[in-house]
Formats: sequence, structure tokens, C-alpha cells
Amino acid sequence: MAADGGGRGGIGDDHKAEAVSAPALFGVECSAKGARWIGRAADDRLALALSQRHALPELVARVLAARGVGLDDAPAFLNPTLRALLPDPSVLRDMERAAERIARAVTAGEGIAVFGDYDVDGATSTALLVRYLRALGVEPQIHIPDRIAEGYGPNAQALEKLRAGGAGLVVTVDCGTTAFDALEGADGLDIVVLDHHTAEPRLPKVAAVVNPNRLDQDPGLGQLAACGVTFLALVALNRTLRKAGFFAGRAEPDLLALLDLVALGTICDVVPLTGLNRALVGQGLKVMAQRRNIGLAALADVARVTETVDAYHAGYILGPRINAGGRIGRADLGARLLATDDRAEAARIAALLDEHNVDRKTVEAEVMAAAIAQVEASESGPMILVAGEGWHPGVVGIVAGRLRERYGRPSCVVGIEGGVGKASGRSVPGVDLGAAVIAARQAGLLLSGGGHRMAAGFTVRQERLAELRSFLAEHVDGQTDEPMVPVIELDGTLVVEAATVELAETLCRLGPYGAGNPEPRFALPRVRVVAPSVVGGGHVACTLVGPDGGRLRAIAFRCADQPVGRALLRRDALLHVAGTLRLDRWNGNTRVQLFIDDVAPLWAESA
Repeated sequence: MAADGGGRGGIGDDHKAEAVSAPALFGVECSAKGARWIGRAADDRLALALSQRHALPELVARVLAARGVGLDDAPAFLNPTLRALLPDPSVLRDMERAAERIARAVTAGEGIAVFGDYDVDGATSTALLVRYLRALGVEPQIHIPDRIAEGYGPNAQALEKLRAGGAGLVVTVDCGTTAFDALEGADGLDIVVLDHHTAEPRLPKVAAVVNPNRLDQDPGLGQLAACGVTFLALVALNRTLRKAGFFAGRAEPDLLALLDLVALGTICDVVPLTGLNRALVGQGLKVMAQRRNIGLAALADVARVTETVDAYHAGYILGPRINAGGRIGRADLGARLLATDDRAEAARIAALLDEHNVDRKTVEAEVMAAAIAQVEASESGPMILVAGEGWHPGVVGIVAGRLRERYGRPSCVVGIEGGVGKASGRSVPGVDLGAAVIAARQAGLLLSGGGHRMAAGFTVRQERLAELRSFLAEHVDGQTDEPMVPVIELDGTLVVEAATVELAETLCRLGPYGAGNPEPRFALPRVRVVAPSVVGGGHVACTLVGPDGGRLRAIAFRCADQPVGRALLRRDALLHVAGTLRLDRWNGNTRVQLFIDDVAPLWAESA
């Protein structure tokens, strides 16, 4: 799930792009999205045992089995708890050093600054640390780099400004692991890095580098987002201060009350929602529903979210608005919104972010149209790399995600200004794009660059683009044995009459959904599309009618001008439809509807 704003379902989301040999479901070899439909592999005996032991509907038990949930693991999966899954933070290298250095700054009254990233993970990580420090009576400086003027990560000028402002300690969150020159040249400052991005053998020489993806780190926590790493650091810091007697006569900060921020950042950074992440998000969504964070509540209000916030709202409604500040407006707006306790300030920032999100959509549409034209004209091979003069660097990541969804290939989009390109990339399961970008930087093709498996960013000179395109294509091609084929995996087949509120409510128990725990997707065969219409920003709403007359409300997002939308808009179209069931609560009523991901006309069935 990406915090890139609106839309659902794409080949590169929790669908796959890989070589497969499983038979096509309903014989669909090439759907409207150009994908092959297959059933998600599941152990039928395990599914039956799960159903019997845990009193689950057979379809729901099969969903669990397909996600590798064992017979004894089901209770913990259905009800993940931090008590069972939260590790001792000291298992992360340098964590004790980091906690002790921050604790020393707190007790000595030393100036502290927080240097964050401009995306949702960075904003939530920043707000986590700022809120905790304020609860201790410490007012830290905050710096979020401007995407255009400063780029990603720490830079010498910003660090010097923080030092001049009185900081003796700077904590970087969601950045810093590969910022060697900036961090090692920061005279007069101690640096603590809290990050999760892919590391190199060399680490910056600073007070501490806490990163579950350090090459010398024992495995097990590498799937954490930066906000998860930051939360563990707060647990360690709280423990260190407690041992030092800091809380004698004063209350300890409520760490659990900060889990709404952890949930938001984890969902929006598209890390796997399994294990500890699943517990953090599950508990965090409960906190978010209480609307205790004034900034989040204000943002939900301007976004007109009236129902209980879930992972969908976090990833597709709240997240894009927080990101909009870093993309189009002021980079620090998201962090300041999430850190404030001033209702008037929260309302003002939330309204501004909402406006920036509207502007972002306009800019995004312009860049997207130009990018598609480039792809259609010349792009082929295992990955996409497109570039344009003046493309706003604040939207290149969103457009990369859209291209990945549209074409089922890893995609990089480069905005060029003054002969230098700033780029973002999005990958598909099975292709480590972050490793490819780091390899390109190590080969001297990039000015800077890094990332993780599913997302990456880099800066490149315009004259190196052709060479970079060939390098990345070769690197991506080397990760796959055969040409990638877009595939949509389906958890089962439903007739329209079986798509009930009760089934949707039961499926909710398997959430939160996201990377690593994809929302169950079902195929509804041979349904007739009735009363289709274009609504909102190019969405297609309709009613699906089954062979026995059952009816189901449905919607397909951002597709009116694409093959899925055109197929749905045909009068009385008879289609196979793939999508996810969701509850629609309105005016006290609860209904079920299908979010359509893909369709296949009956003539698309293989012979």
C-alpha cells in the first residue's frame, strides 16, 4: 500500500510480475490489465484444519493458509499483541549507545535537533521523537530538508544551521545511513542515526547507527519502517532514563499513545505488515480511532473521513496529504502537524496540506501523461526509466508507482533541472530496486542514491541517463530467470450472493492489510455490469449482477480512460471481475461493495 494518493489495485501493488507456471483461473491469460489470473497457492489440508479448530469459514481459513499462517499461529495472527511480539530494543546494534547518548543530552539540558525525511515515514518518525522529548520538557529543533533545494538526507549546510541554533546532538530519522560526508564533517555535533534503509559495508563514523538493515545486524527486524525503529529507540531511551532515576517524582511519557503515528508511517512506507509490524499497526489503528493526536484528527476532518480510520484511510487518504507538503509545499508541514498540540495550528496546517494535495494531483496528471507518452513510444525491456525537463521532483515517486501499476515493471521517473535529474523508483515483488540503485552509485553513475527493495531514489547527471538505463535494466534482468509476466493472484471464487456483509466483517479480522499481508482478492465469474458511470476523478461505479440475479455495488478507481474502465462502461458487459470486498458504512447503515482491480471479458478466456 502506497501513500501516493488515491487509486486502488495495480499490477505492481500486491500483485506480482514474475514467471509462473500455474494454470490460469477461468483460462484468463490476458486480462484488461494484461495480466494472467491464477489462484493463490494454499495447503488445502491446512485450510480445513484451520477452519475446524478455529471455527472459521472455509474461505477465510483458506486465505490464512495461503499467507502461510500455521495451525498454532492463527490466534496470534488474528490477535497480534505487542506483549508477545515486541523485542528487547537492545537486539539492534548501537541501540544502547543511542539511548545513552540521547539520555545524556536530556539530563544535561543539551540542545537536541531532529533531522527527518520529507515522506510520511520521516514525518511520523520525527513527530514520535519530538512528542516524546516534549513530554520530558525538552523542545528540540526540527529540520526536514526541502526536496528541491536540499534533496534527500542530511547536508552540511542544514547541520551547521542546527549547530548554530544550539544543538549539540542531532538525531536523524529515516535517513543518514549513507550520508558519510555530511555526517562525518559535522564539526561540533554528535549524531545518532535511526534509519531502516539499505546499508553498505561501511557506516558513517558517528555516535550511533541504529538500522535493522545494517549488514552486521542479526536478522529478524529488517522489515521495520523508520517509525518502528524510532519507537524501539524510545522504548530503549525510556528504559535508560528510568534506570538513571530521571522519572523519580514525574510521570513517564505514554509510549502506547504514540502508536497511531507508528501505524501511519508503517502503512505508508509499504513495509510488510507481518510479525512486529502487524502488531504495531493493529494497536496503532486502535489508538488512531480515539483521535488523540490533534493533527491527525484535523487532517481526517479536512479529508472528510467520517468512519473509523483503517489501513485504507491511512494509506490512501491521510498519507497522501501529509506527503503533499514535502512534494509541493513546505517539507516540514507533515511533521509539524503530527507533533502539534495546538488545535488552531493543526486546523491551519491540515487545510494547507489538503490544498497542496489538490495542487499535487494537477502536477501529477501532467507528468503522468508525458511519462506514458514516453513509455508508449520507446520503452521496453525488464524495467522503465523515463525522464523529462521540468518534471516536478515532488511527484516523480507517485508517477513511478502509477507506471509500475500500469505496466507491471519496475519504474523510475526522473525530473531534470539544470542538467541534473532527481528521481524516484518503485519496484515489483521479486526485484530489489534499492540494491540496483546502490550498485549504480557504487559504479559511479549517480551523484547519490539509495533505497530498499520496493522503492529507491537517486540523483544523476543528465548526460549519464542512457548509461544508467542500460545498467539498471541489466541489473534488474539479472534478478529474474525468465521474462516477467504480470500476474494477479486470487484467493478464491465468489458468486455475487456470497459477497455479504458478514463475510466482509470476518475478513476484516485478518487485517490490517498491506505489503506482506495482501487484502484477499476474489474472482466473480460471469457477472453482468449494470448502470456504469464515471464518478470523481475518473473512477467507474457500477452494479454487478450474478447469473442468479444477485446484485453487488462496485467501483474501479482511476480507470475510466483505461482498459478496465472501458470494459466496465460497455453496455450490459458480461465479464469476469477480480477485486476486494469492503464494508461501506454510511448514515448508520452497513453495506458491502467490491473494489474492482481487474476484469476479463469472456472472450479473453484461453481456448
